[in-house]
Amino acid sequence: MQLVLASSSPRRQELLQLLDRPFSVVKPEVMEQQQDGEAAERYVARLAIDKALAGAKLSAADAAVIGSDTVVVCDGEVLEKPVDENDFRAMMTKLSGRAHQAMTAVALHYNGATNVKVVSTVVHFKPLTEAEIGAYWQTGEPADKAGGYGIQGRAAKFVTHIEGSYLAVVGLPLYETEQLIQTAERS
Repeated sequence: MQLVLASSSPRRQELLQLLDRPFSVVKPEVMEQQQDGEAAERYVARLAIDKALAGAKLSAADAAVIGSDTVVVCDGEVLEKPVDENDFRAMMTKLSGRAHQAMTAVALHYNGATNVKVVSTVVHFKPLTEAEIGAYWQTGEPADKAGGYGIQGRAAKFVTHIEGSYLAVVGLPLYETEQLIQTAERS
C-alpha cells in the first residue's frame, strides 16, 4: 500500500516517520473556515477529511492518503492560527491560567472509503504575563500554530500538564493514525 501524507506541516511529516512506513507528501490547498453553527469536533474532522480527499486527487488511485488538522478550543470557541499580534494576544490572554482542548483529527482515504478519528487533549496553561506573551510573539513561533502556540516549542514552558495525547497536540496522533492504516491494510 502506497502511503501519502496530505500536509505541508513539517511536524506531521516528522511524526509520521516514527511509524517506520515509507510515505510521500503532497500539499493540497484546502479552505480552512468553520461554518456557522459547526461544532469544533465536526469542523476539525471535516478539515481532515477534506485534506485527505484533496490529497487523493494529487496521488495515485491506489494510494492511502492521510489528512489531518488541529484546532484549539476554549469556552466552545475555536482558536485558529492568529491573524496578527492583537489576535494572538487575545488568544494567549484567554488561555492564560486555564485549561483548553486541543483537537486533532486524522483521516485516511483508501479504496473509495474515508475513515476519521478525532483525538481531544486537555492542555493546562500557567498564568501568563504580558511580557511572556509579548516575548513569545517576538519569536515568530506562534504565527502558524492553531491557538497561537506550539506545545513542542517555546510554549512548552507555559504548559503545567496535559490530559490525553501529547502527539495529538503536536499535530498527529500516532496510535490512531496507525490504527487507520492497519484497518485500510485489512480492507
